[in-house]
Amino acid sequence: MIDIATQLKTVYREVKKRQADDEQGESVGVLLRRRYSAEIDDVWDALTDPDRLPRWFAPVTGELKEGGRFEVEGNADGEILRCERPELLELTWGSEDSIVALRLASDENGDTVVELEHTVPIELAGSGAGSLYVGPGWDVSLLGLDKYVRGEEIGDVAEWENSQDTQRFSQHSVSAWAKATESSGTATPDQIDEARKVSLAQFAPDLTT
Repeated sequence: MIDIATQLKTVYREVKKRQADDEQGESVGVLLRRRYSAEIDDVWDALTDPDRLPRWFAPVTGELKEGGRFEVEGNADGEILRCERPELLELTWGSEDSIVALRLASDENGDTVVELEHTVPIELAGSGAGSLYVGPGWDVSLLGLDKYVRGEEIGDVAEWENSQDTQRFSQHSVSAWAKATESSGTATPDQIDEARKVSLAQFAPDLTT
């Protein structure tokens, strides 16, 4: 069973809107940060080793190095823009203007802090409420990573992600992202409510009435 209250508190969530670096327009990003009881090299390998990725995330194929292209089974493809072991992995996700950055750092206890940021143009996100379409999914992935580095067997990842236990976690994750979006001031209440409905149907379909 997932300790939902504890797991929700473990993750820092932020939604933000900013001017693109090239001044071509605005972008919207989601930021997640959580701590792992594992050394940075182990977490980095879990995030990048094609033999380990299917145990908590999904099978990933391609040329897994800077400049190479990859494909996540049943999900997105993209290009690896930067790969600086063991601190930074930056890649495109589904399109060239959808950017995911993973930043890793060791703390004073030897644990690893992972920061995941996913940024897209405002035209693609619509508003900050677009965070509800991706944030809960990344929440589940980072939860799976935590279970894996702790030595807990997930089994079939797709079955675990679709289990009632994980869907209940996702229900609360959607609410957490709605609250983060509201706090950011990047979307109207109507936009957030509509995105919440779509997100619940996507991430907790068996629990949505």
